[in-house]
Amino acid sequence: MSQSNLHEIIKQQQEQLAVIQVQIQALLVAQGGARAGEEATESNSGPHMEVAKPAIFNGEAGKVGGFITACRLFLRMKLRRATVKEQVQWVLLYIQGGLADVWKEDVMEELEAGEVEYKLAEEFLTSLRKEFGGGEEESVKVAELRKLEQGGKTMEEFVQEFKRAVRKSGYEGRPLVEEFKRGMNGGIRRKLMKAENLPASIEQ
Repeated sequence: MSQSNLHEIIKQQQEQLAVIQVQIQALLVAQGGARAGEEATESNSGPHMEVAKPAIFNGEAGKVGGFITACRLFLRMKLRRATVKEQVQWVLLYIQGGLADVWKEDVMEELEAGEVEYKLAEEFLTSLRKEFGGGEEESVKVAELRKLEQGGKTMEEFVQEFKRAVRKSGYEGRPLVEEFKRGMNGGIRRKLMKAENLPASIEQ
């Protein structure tokens, strides 16, 4: 075998080795990426799922609903196995400032003295809503409802938004129908008024 042929064979083997090394490296990277993807999936599912913690609640009536919703979601997703007392204490951590501090101290004293006991964390959240929601929350909901207009939304979108706004507004019966009619677009309202059987309830 000539020296030139030998050099050619060695060169081809080196090229093949380089290709194999590149393929091995690509496989290692792919496996690493798959593992990382699996870890990311695991961290965002089940008990590892990321759930936003509630913002600090200072007793403002207009914010009590959102605060309770955030707490309820976190308790269900992250603290299901905690005791009711632990769940209540966790919620209390996010109640700070204003009139909320006084109420919080009273609740903590009652819990430590055994004067009050909650069978479910939901009972505590209900008492929180009663304490800070009251008529002011209803006023906020009424104001939100009265500002609601269909505008560029489809009727289906308007209906869903109206349903959300009407919760805890205290509106029912005829006044609720009138608010719904007021918010919808004029063209649809006029067609509704020409209907053979005028709707008498919000369901109709």
